Amino acid sequence: MDHAAVLALHDRHLRRGARPDGPDARVERTGKVVRQVASAQGWNGVVWSCLGETDADAVIAEQIAYFTRLGREFEWKLYGHDRPADLGRRLAAAGFTPGPEETLMIGETTALRCDAPLPDGVRIVPVTDRAGVDLVVAVHEKAFGTDASLLRHRMLARLTTDPDTVVAVVALAGEEPVSSARMELVPGTDFAGLWGGGTVEAWRGRGIYRALVAHRARAAAERGYRHLQVDASDQSRPILERLGFAALSTTTPYVHTP
Repeated sequence: MDHAAVLALHDRHLRRGARPDGPDARVERTGKVVRQVASAQGWNGVVWSCLGETDADAVIAEQIAYFTRLGREFEWKLYGHDRPADLGRRLAAAGFTPGPEETLMIGETTALRCDAPLPDGVRIVPVTDRAGVDLVVAVHEKAFGTDASLLRHRMLARLTTDPDTVVAVVALAGEEPVSSARMELVPGTDFAGLWGGGTVEAWRGRGIYRALVAHRARAAAERGYRHLQVDASDQSRPILERLGFAALSTTTPYVHTP
C-alpha cells in the first residue's frame, strides 16, 4: 500500500469530500474549511481545512463565531499532517480543549488477516432495530463508562433513514451482550470506517475485538470497499497492526464549547 497516496485519497474522499453523517446534518464548504452542521444531538465540527500561518487565526475565529451563533459545541478534527504545523497550539489558544490523540490507521480490505475466531459460546449478531441498538448502547456504557444516549439517537436515525450505509454488530455470550461495533460505509468512495468497537472489561483479552474487526472487514470487501479506516486508541493499535492496518497519521479532537 502506498501510504502517501492512500492518505491523500482519504483526505480527498472523507474530508474535503465529506458527506452528512445523518439525516439532521448538512456539510458546508466555505473558503478554506469544510464543516458539518447538525442538530444539538448530531456531530458539529470542522472536518477539513487548508490554512496558512497568516490566515489560520482569522479562520479559527470565524468558525468559533459561526458555531457560537448557532449555540453549538463543535469539534475541530485535527490531523497530524494538517497545516500550519502549530494549528493545535492555535486552537488551544483560541479556547479549544484537546482530547486524546488517536492514530489514523488504514488497511486494504482484501489484504487484512481476517482469520479471527470467537471464543467458545460467543456469537456475532447483526443490529438492525431498536432492540439491537439498545444492546450496543448497553455495551458502550459498560465498556467506556460514558453516557451513550447520543449514540442511540444517531444509530437509530442512520438505521431508519439510510440502513445500507451502516453495519452494526453485537457479540453475545449466551444472551449477554459483551462487545459491539459498527462500520459506516461511504458510497461513491473506496472507504468504510470502523467505529465504536468496545468490549466489557470481563471479556477483554479473548479476541472478541479482533473478531469484530475481521467480521466488518469481510463485510466491507463483500460490498466492494477497498479501504478500512480507523481512529485507533493506544489499546487497539497493536491489534489492528497485527491484522494488517498501517498507521498513516494521528487525529486529535479539539472541542469548543460556546
